[in-house]
Amino acid sequence: MSDLIKCGIPAKGRLRKFVLNIFKKNKLKLISKRGERDLFGSIQGKRNIQIIYLHAREIIERLADKSLDIGFSGLDLLKESEINIQKNIKIFKNYPYGQATLVVACPINWIDVFSCADLEEVAFEFKDKKKKRLRVATKYPNLTREFFYNKGVTQFSIVKSMGSTEVAPFTSGSEIITDITSTGATLAANNLKILNDGYILKSELCLMLGKSFSKNKEIQKLAKLLSTKY
Repeated sequence: MSDLIKCGIPAKGRLRKFVLNIFKKNKLKLISKRGERDLFGSIQGKRNIQIIYLHAREIIERLADKSLDIGFSGLDLLKESEINIQKNIKIFKNYPYGQATLVVACPINWIDVFSCADLEEVAFEFKDKKKKRLRVATKYPNLTREFFYNKGVTQFSIVKSMGSTEVAPFTSGSEIITDITSTGATLAANNLKILNDGYILKSELCLMLGKSFSKNKEIQKLAKLLSTKY
């Protein structure tokens, strides 16, 4: 079908749970012929809409390259993406779900470090005494780099994290981290503290449209419906 609307839903995690609840509240019944692990689905009574279950990061990329028309993902993932991707995506709706903050955290036993200014001093000490840059483990290299430069922290290097970022400072993977957190409890449990001015970005679940499709009447209709009850 040439007029088929392709809608991306996160395949896993909290965002998936929130999105499925939004469909349920708006009385849109999702159908997957092969069960919960099926990566394709539909909406009962709406033959012109195809549901595709993808990683939340991939939903951003597919909206930008026009292989999705509409989709749900996190604001943090959109802002972390490249500028040429962001400019092709329009946020239609922000929901009060999936709320979390990207923060800068260091080991609790760094008793003299409370702010980014303190961090810059430590970074220069590393450069002068240890002849290396302060390492920052993160899944958000673009946002982290931009934030540190804006705060005047320049003597650092990014270490891309693929798993549990919180362990990096205690396994010689990095000295500090930036990570997404809802309450800070996991960071505290892993002997990390958030810097007083180390709040990079507040994130939440968003409904997004590919900009080239944002004026399509049928896509607008679906977006408005998904924004009615949440």
